[in-house]
Amino acid sequence: MDTKAGDPGAFSDFDLSRVPSPAFVIDEVAVRKNLDILDDVRKRSDVKILLALKAFSMWSLAPVLMEHLDGCCASGLWEARLAKEQFPGLVSTYSPAFKKTELKQILELSDDVICNNPAQADMLANALAGGSDSFKSRIGMRLNPELPVGEVGKYDPSSPHSRLGFPVSQLQPEHFDKITGIHIHNLCEQGFDALEATWHKIEPLIKPHFEQLSWINLGGGHHITREDYDRDALVEFLSSLKAESNCEIYLEPGEAVALDAGILVGEILDVFENGMPIGITDISATCHMPDVIEAPYRPAMLHEKATGQLIRLGGPSCLAGDVIGDYCLPEPAYAGQRVAFLDQAHYSMVKTNSFNGVPLPSIWLWNSDDDELRCVKSFDWTEFKNRLS
Repeated sequence: MDTKAGDPGAFSDFDLSRVPSPAFVIDEVAVRKNLDILDDVRKRSDVKILLALKAFSMWSLAPVLMEHLDGCCASGLWEARLAKEQFPGLVSTYSPAFKKTELKQILELSDDVICNNPAQADMLANALAGGSDSFKSRIGMRLNPELPVGEVGKYDPSSPHSRLGFPVSQLQPEHFDKITGIHIHNLCEQGFDALEATWHKIEPLIKPHFEQLSWINLGGGHHITREDYDRDALVEFLSSLKAESNCEIYLEPGEAVALDAGILVGEILDVFENGMPIGITDISATCHMPDVIEAPYRPAMLHEKATGQLIRLGGPSCLAGDVIGDYCLPEPAYAGQRVAFLDQAHYSMVKTNSFNGVPLPSIWLWNSDDDELRCVKSFDWTEFKNRLS
């Protein structure tokens, strides 16, 4: 999978020795730039934009984020709680299935609860009907457009036998009886063309039911803040859909909020030869950047040279596949050398783990305009101990 980002921006001039290693550094100015773009789309098209917490959950930035966004989308109870406690605005919660023991809390926390199929819609409708006055949720259903448009099959919601959403080929008129909205998430790091193709596939099936719907959620995966995204076409599409359907329209970007807004700083611990130079870093792909292995993809490096001697960089864990990639470093490799990987604010931060007892990176907030730098969160070994027994 090719990375679609990696612009260093102001990080080109950031001194990597200013933070301990490993560390995430988030540029608040870059986040604000992304938010300004999203806010422009939001206002011009008169739609609502929610933050996808699954991609970026930095609640210390909530006051900044909610200046421009309308709320959050959550993937379950814990994210819904975080949204309600830290992010003012609407809470929309979707899960492929809900645990009955958590359903009451989810219904109390969420403005919209999105189910995965008609049977779940019936379950939610019954829970609302027999519930307390604190239940205020609107019921929606996620649809599977059955149109693969993603680069990587396992990240594509429309891949064969997908567990995400109700297949549109099975959709019947009665399936709209218990819901007030539909949710369509079919994209992953993609432009407007993929959204347009998805909507053209499902529009004939949805259009006859516009009068039964009050909202349409077009999900996430929209790389709206990428430089080459056709935002004018998106605004025209959203405005037309809102007018034609008479529905509230929602988008749920995650990456677009934090695109190119953060780096992961690390240090080379050792260098040796094994057919090629090998560098061991205190950054672990499996612990700190799991998508490098899961996608897989090769993260861009700050100041990497275009040509020269390649070195294979990998983490300190015992996993043989804990390899970040092959790089041409800005200078010859040595123990103690600092390196940084670009575009690591989204997903990497929320997916970190402490497998093998590998320490978690600290989290720093930087303002590239005034150069203020502060530690938002640091971790010690008790984070590893306390999650075990």
